[in-house]
Amino acid sequence: MMKDIIKELLIKLGEDPEREGLKRTPERVEKSLRFLTEGYGKDVKKIIERAVFEEKCDEMVILKDIDIFSMCEHHMLPFYGKCHIAYIPDGKIVGLSKMPRIVEVFSRRLQVQERLTNQIAECLTDALKPKGVAVVIEALHLCMCMRGVEKQNALTITSSMLGVFKRDSRTRMEFMSFIKGK
Repeated sequence: MMKDIIKELLIKLGEDPEREGLKRTPERVEKSLRFLTEGYGKDVKKIIERAVFEEKCDEMVILKDIDIFSMCEHHMLPFYGKCHIAYIPDGKIVGLSKMPRIVEVFSRRLQVQERLTNQIAECLTDALKPKGVAVVIEALHLCMCMRGVEKQNALTITSSMLGVFKRDSRTRMEFMSFIKGK
């Protein structure tokens, strides 16, 4: 069981897992890790399959400032920030609440920010076949803030531009201006 491994880890760290403050820590850590990685057990296709609608819309749809919380796969420390998504429909739209759900599924796995950004963009592309998809993630990584180089304000920004967002700099710049304007 995971709680036994965590108890052993506490011992290896020089702690006494029987002291009052640590007695329930193995169970709490297991519960926390299961929650933080619940994306492995979710099928993103099922989440959006009933929320794709035919619609004559060909203008940019943007959802910005979606909170993300994930775990760095290299150090198993959190990274968190904001995700911004845009797509240009080509006959299909998705329910707005599904975009944060897509972000949630992929961010609740051990991740690197670069892969997370691409997974979100590719998922929307596969589901909607839009003219283009853009995803930008801005995040702070605790593995950089708390250890290693200890740079508390180093923001990592990643992007994935597909379709018209990749080919047309004006479309890309329009999206970037929308997400930068607060």
